[in-house]
Amino acid sequence: MSSMRVALMVPDPAYPEEFAWTYDVEAAILRKIGILVEPLPWTQADDVTRFDLILPLVAWGYNLDYPRWLDLLQRAEREGWPLLNPPALLRWNGDKAYLKQLGAGGVPTVPTVEVDRLTVASLSAAASRFGATELVVKPPISGGAHGTYRLQLGEQIPDEVEGKRMMIQPFQPTIAAGEWSIILFGGKFSHAVLKTPVAGDFRVQPHLGGIDKAGVPPRGAVDLAMAALAAAPAKALYARVDMIAAADGALKIMELELIEPALFLHHAPDKGALFASTVRTAAAAAAGK
Repeated sequence: MSSMRVALMVPDPAYPEEFAWTYDVEAAILRKIGILVEPLPWTQADDVTRFDLILPLVAWGYNLDYPRWLDLLQRAEREGWPLLNPPALLRWNGDKAYLKQLGAGGVPTVPTVEVDRLTVASLSAAASRFGATELVVKPPISGGAHGTYRLQLGEQIPDEVEGKRMMIQPFQPTIAAGEWSIILFGGKFSHAVLKTPVAGDFRVQPHLGGIDKAGVPPRGAVDLAMAALAAAPAKALYARVDMIAAADGALKIMELELIEPALFLHHAPDKGALFASTVRTAAAAAAGK
């Protein structure tokens, strides 16, 4: 039997950030169980017929050319690509408006308001709704905390986001204690990571100085992650569910990362075995092997 061939989508060749630190780890884990792995720039996904499975795990920069990304997902659906997570889920997760849907569906979520244009008036209205004077604004289509700001009510809105469609949330002071990432493969819990920001910041991304460490998830965290994923429009092969303990101790969803999440596999107690077996099963099913 020939080896299964899996593509890991990676950034466009002109993308400026280094991605080998995550691609190499994921590829090595899959190669260890005999899977042939190739990088596939998402902007150059022309002939995909040689792959048994395509994973968008390192498709960084999709948010910078979102119409092109949506066209890719439409083509994948039309041509029946073995793309997982599936296009419907990737499309849904690409726009942070899904946070409103989760909240409306009863999934505990950091309160979120969407505005067509970020203005002093829309910011004030959101502050009144939340009963808060400190807010976080973020673009609905973004990555790596790009365009995300913490604003005091009355503070000048940055030019980058003023007048743009934005999501507004009340600032969560407990972010200083860290944000939990719950990682699941095939709907099964793999591992949890606590990400903490550097002093004076609220963003936990590694390129901004955030620190990550393995940890035992808080009680109820895995159940909350599964409830959030159950509310999504399709099943996730891989998922990272980010959440925070609010001031009252209740866990609330920050974001679902279902497109190209950092999976922190170096913190997985099984060294990525569940990740590998989940991908192998999916590739075999897609190939009919």
